[in-house]
Amino acid sequence: MLLNDASSTPLSSTPRHHAVADFDFDLPQELIAQSPAAERTASRLLDGRSHPPVHRIFRDLPDLLSPGDLLVFNDTRVIRARLYGTKDTGGAVEALVERLLATPGDIWAHVRASKSPRVGQRIWFHNEATGERIKAEVLGRCGPDNGLFHLRLPSEVLPILDRLGHVPLPPYITHADNADDERRYQTVFARQPGAVAAPTAALHFDQTLLDQLAARGVQSAHVTLHVGAGTFQPVRVEDLSQHRMHSERFEVPEATVAAIARTKAAGGRVVSVGTTTLRALESAARSGVLQAGASETEIFITPGFDFQVVDRLITNFHLPRSTLLMLVSAFAGFEAIQRLYRLAIEQQYRFFSYGDAMLLDRLQASSADH
Repeated sequence: MLLNDASSTPLSSTPRHHAVADFDFDLPQELIAQSPAAERTASRLLDGRSHPPVHRIFRDLPDLLSPGDLLVFNDTRVIRARLYGTKDTGGAVEALVERLLATPGDIWAHVRASKSPRVGQRIWFHNEATGERIKAEVLGRCGPDNGLFHLRLPSEVLPILDRLGHVPLPPYITHADNADDERRYQTVFARQPGAVAAPTAALHFDQTLLDQLAARGVQSAHVTLHVGAGTFQPVRVEDLSQHRMHSERFEVPEATVAAIARTKAAGGRVVSVGTTTLRALESAARSGVLQAGASETEIFITPGFDFQVVDRLITNFHLPRSTLLMLVSAFAGFEAIQRLYRLAIEQQYRFFSYGDAMLLDRLQASSADH
């Protein structure tokens, strides 16, 4: 079925050093969620903290946390990052904005076209409904392995995206974006524009649930990590040491550092809402001390990673061979994640961005199954 299927490799013989193939699995197509649950909190929640795991509903979360625990959210806002247009030669172009740059109008973008655009070439992006067109100039190649294009738009980027852009749904969602995606592929607390993919574990929260958690005495804090399109890319090398992560911008506020310190001093748990929040917190603590500030991270978390901050993780189910599947395997244990994913498939949980969630405790070092 998946992840070192027991028919070929017994769980007990899991190697200490993993190859990418260890994180592969077969998923029935019908389990890839194409739309969100009718209500945000109605998704299923696989509680993986106990043996056996418990099947719950996401709205049960207040009963699973304790007064004094701290939920940390990613408050990034998904931008309308997908653009359609034509080259000045007439060929069709699709662009996915990866990063807004400091220079007004400048972006890094993934560009799909029958022939890659040349430096100096113009691209005309359009809104088919309104007829509006804007011109972008190709300034060059950029990013990891020169896989991105540096484009210059005629004015500030976000207003252009608001008028011409589309919701950047993940590649495994097959329908064109619509008004419901505009609302649901965004958290209810999104504040800082810049992400081209949603922090999906946070999509399960609505204001009523946030109020219930606060009433229970569960505290909250936030970080910002602008999720890039690279989050959907599988690892394409078998030797994990050769994989290069895409870089993402993040910020950890002073108030969040202080809230985490208070929580830990009082014996509470730091609960990361999603892998993006976890990556921001653990990146900010690589010195051994959690530090406030803004930076870039290329952190690659695999089994054996020494977690400094996060005690508990809320996360959706992740793509095969992905860095995020490796991250959750590091957090909760490789064998534990194998078991949970097998169970989730058997019980027909919904997978990926619009799918269901898991609740995981951090694997203790003394029992680490690397």
